[in-house]
Amino acid sequence: MPDRSSMNLQQAMDHTERWYESRGWTVFDFQREAWKAWHENQSGLIHSPTGSGKTLAAWLGPVQDAMSRSTAEATGGDPALRVLWITPLRALASDTRNNLEAVSDALGAGLSVEIRTGDTSSSRRTRQRQQPPFALVTTPESLSVMLSYPGSEIGLANIHTVVVDEWHELLGSKRGVQLQLCLARLRKLCKNLRIWGVSATLANLDQARDVLLGPGKEGTLIRGVVPRSVEVCSILPTDPASFKWSGHLGLQLIKPVIQAIDNAGTTLLFTNTRSQAELWFQALLNARPDWLESVALHHGSLDRKLRVRIEDQLRSGELSCVVCTSSLDLGVDFSPVDQVMQVGSPKGIARLLQRAGRSGHRPGAVSRILCVPSNALELVEITAVRNALAEKRIEARQTPQLSLDVLCQHLVTIAMGSGFIEQDMLNEIRDTYSFAELTDAQWQWVMDFITRGGQALKGYPQYHKVLQVAGVHRVMNEQIQQRHRMAIGTINSDAQLSVVFQGGKRLGTAEESFIARLKPGDTFQFAGRHLEFIRIREMTAYVRKATKRSRVVPRWGGTQLPLTSALADSVLQTLHLWQQGELSSPELLSIDATLKLQQQWSYLPGPNDFLIEYIRTQEGYSLFCFPFAGSLAHEGLAMVVASRLSALTPSTFTLQVNDYGFELQSPEPVEFDLDQLRQAFSVDHLLADILNSINTSEIAKRRFRDIARISGLVFDGYPGRAKTAKQLQASSGLIFDVLENHDPDNLLLDQARREVLDQQLEFERLKTTMQNLQGRQWRLERPERLTPLSFPLWADSLNSQTITSQSFQQRIQAMLDALESASDDTLQTT
Repeated sequence: MPDRSSMNLQQAMDHTERWYESRGWTVFDFQREAWKAWHENQSGLIHSPTGSGKTLAAWLGPVQDAMSRSTAEATGGDPALRVLWITPLRALASDTRNNLEAVSDALGAGLSVEIRTGDTSSSRRTRQRQQPPFALVTTPESLSVMLSYPGSEIGLANIHTVVVDEWHELLGSKRGVQLQLCLARLRKLCKNLRIWGVSATLANLDQARDVLLGPGKEGTLIRGVVPRSVEVCSILPTDPASFKWSGHLGLQLIKPVIQAIDNAGTTLLFTNTRSQAELWFQALLNARPDWLESVALHHGSLDRKLRVRIEDQLRSGELSCVVCTSSLDLGVDFSPVDQVMQVGSPKGIARLLQRAGRSGHRPGAVSRILCVPSNALELVEITAVRNALAEKRIEARQTPQLSLDVLCQHLVTIAMGSGFIEQDMLNEIRDTYSFAELTDAQWQWVMDFITRGGQALKGYPQYHKVLQVAGVHRVMNEQIQQRHRMAIGTINSDAQLSVVFQGGKRLGTAEESFIARLKPGDTFQFAGRHLEFIRIREMTAYVRKATKRSRVVPRWGGTQLPLTSALADSVLQTLHLWQQGELSSPELLSIDATLKLQQQWSYLPGPNDFLIEYIRTQEGYSLFCFPFAGSLAHEGLAMVVASRLSALTPSTFTLQVNDYGFELQSPEPVEFDLDQLRQAFSVDHLLADILNSINTSEIAKRRFRDIARISGLVFDGYPGRAKTAKQLQASSGLIFDVLENHDPDNLLLDQARREVLDQQLEFERLKTTMQNLQGRQWRLERPERLTPLSFPLWADSLNSQTITSQSFQQRIQAMLDALESASDDTLQTT
């Protein structure tokens, strides 16, 4: 290649094109468009399917620029950090760094790329400050930590490009809010800063770009190659009549799953939860012990070394199958796999699209995904996903607004670093999408909170974190600085305990709430092994290999996946089209008899219907309502409706919800007519009735634990001496009570209540659902027996209580046998 010092920009771009040709690749128009936009000092969002070359579109503009300059010119005379690459997962950092550096080396640019995450040693961090690389791969949390050090503005001032990878993964969370605040700071520190987002599987692209760049900022939206065709197929039950109406893991289909894995070169078997992944991995090995060396398990709670080893084996082709969760959804780099499988409904259109993209992971290829339903109704969801993809419908992601806990944390972070002048900082904060509407009163409350703890805590010196010194707000207390750096971040979960063999080998982490229930000698499955619990010491659970098998697996929080609105609407539309004879699919044909039973025993709803079933069971009398709004919205809806019905006729209800509807079970018969039911579903006084019908104070108190940690009201503890979840809840609960009694207008209390409504109960979705129900045709049916729609709710409620001496599985199977017998009689009669 030409001497780099003699290259001009056009030569660098031509050299890039020749490099593509030498690799047998095609330069796509969107990549050229992205490079051109970068060279014109533009910012924006690159949206293109997985595997289509988004990384090269974002990276090669800065590389071409560096190639067109001499070394001194490229770095401004001295070594300086030029590109900051933000990745949503620490686990992706190593792959990202390797990919970026490999491209630079292949082009002869020789640019250094390094990693800065929580795993980076202090000596390496020091060296990075003294001899910065050209590009640094980091996470939102690590960027915040960098901003907390005095002098950080000097080290970051020469950055000309920030690339936010997998922006769709950050957009809808507080981590995205944290990043917005950091980007606002960088815009102030860095002249002519270009900010680029890289994303796939997003619907609200204009809004996603605007959130990234900040309000009122001009930016370009670059759309990549036409999305690859996605083929959605299913493994169908060989005997649909006996396929479970309420399945658990889909293990009925393990034989055809094994056959499909056998027939492919490499398979990713996705599950929706880590617990499900553990159980499927063991089920595969139990059925095929000869697969011990060729099948692996991968999820986010496994030790990083184990995950890296599995990723390396996947790249080298040593593995025939990896059972995984969303830990392999994103940009971990490996060759395209031959087959992607999805166990259970994906619960969302974008999620299935993201996972399907791991096959045919190259431009022009077809992405295929093979779905493994865990119950009969999931076959409808699979058809609904296919129909939504055909109509190019996908979910939008909204960013949180006015997360004051994140703002409080960020202000203390900046006060520890360069410090800030109040009015300048207010302008900077309002330069973000999430805080553009921040009022003066809210700002003054936040400033009062970080400087003196607010109205109720002003007498406690540990909450006087930020002081004003010569007009600049700073943190002067070293202990406050130390604690704050350790607490930076917005990811919350139950306290995590390391799971370690007695000999010292670390397997990963499990939540304290699970480990705390174990007694020495108890066995459980984790990291693909059967383990025996020994003891807990210093936040570590010590285990050994178990001599007996167990079906107990850890349960991790944050894994509930409610059906998205887009997919729920598609399910109702699919049922309607099937009834009209306008839609058929292998999945619908497979459960044709089940859908006809729903019609004959009750009613099969469509998008213009609202079905209510009133059924007597052995446990009592159950009212089943089917709004099809997702489990979170149904939780709040069930509470409100139960409260309102109880006010009409004194009664006691037990509640159960799923994605299709909810059950109100009463030990005594309760009669309602449609007019009374319509009154119970009225949108009038909805917010007040929700607040009155549920213990929002107690729910908000639990939500407040996370807010208290993020805002700095409570401290998790030092390494090796971390507080337990129970201790954290007690500490935050005590503060919650103090604030309620002595500072009821505290904005963090208000935020906790808002988050309960917005996130835990999906209030806006709930309200919209109730409004839509008023315009539907209401059907109150009184079937003689449980129906295909009501059975899953009944089964779930049975699982949550002890009814008889029979086991849960025995009761479920007994009821299924009875219903199958009744269904045979019904179908033979018709």
